[in-house]
Amino acid sequence: MKLNFRKHTALALIAAGSLIASGASAAELKQIRFGVEASYAPFEFKSPTGELQGFDIEVGHAVCARLKVKCVWVENDFDGLIPALSARKFDAINSDMTITEQRKKAIDFTEPIYSIPNQLIARKGSGLLPSAASLKGKRVGVLQGTIQESYAKAKWAGAGVDVVPYQTQDQIYADLVAGRLDAAFQDSEAASKGFLKRAQGAAFEFAGPTVTDSQLLGSGVGFGVRKGDAALKAALDETLRALKADGTIERIAAKYFDVKVVLK
Repeated sequence: MKLNFRKHTALALIAAGSLIASGASAAELKQIRFGVEASYAPFEFKSPTGELQGFDIEVGHAVCARLKVKCVWVENDFDGLIPALSARKFDAINSDMTITEQRKKAIDFTEPIYSIPNQLIARKGSGLLPSAASLKGKRVGVLQGTIQESYAKAKWAGAGVDVVPYQTQDQIYADLVAGRLDAAFQDSEAASKGFLKRAQGAAFEFAGPTVTDSQLLGSGVGFGVRKGDAALKAALDETLRALKADGTIERIAAKYFDVKVVLK
């Protein structure tokens, strides 16, 4: 199985090499520069010594290893990742970015890799629910440029909920603890591993059920690539299929997630 997938990956790279996409070909794949927002544990975060860690980081390294290219990480605020990709500051977005129709107007995506549910968190005993009626008059923190921001503004902001965007998830958690926010809305795993299971999140809990909306919250996470970058997209798609087929992504996920992610 592994040999077959390596063969398919090589064939994809050769075929893509004949395509000129934004001036690049597969033959030029000596490194992949991934754009990442590094404060969204367990997907991407920094160790005490400043080293990038997390699920997406390990998946990126696995992709580079299979393609035999160098992995380079470029840090960027989440809401600026798509403009920075378009400006060629890096080659692909690898930062828990959900595939949505709105984003697909600006960039292309690989095939979906996995899916994570979305959930509200608030102080224990608050009684808050992820609904406009429950959150009316409350301040809810969201990460700028995320599907959670889009959902909160579309569903809650017009009903008297103060939706407050932040540049980093760590800032949201800090203001939640300080009482400047009543709740925060993000994916469930980021909330669990990045906040609720840490000392600063001891007084908080998930508030209500998971939130689903295929139109606003998308249907899976993939790598973002520039429009028309067919060579890189083909190489990434084939490699990600191989890493799912041989169990690599599932093994990485088991290290970071409380629940089994839905592999797409």
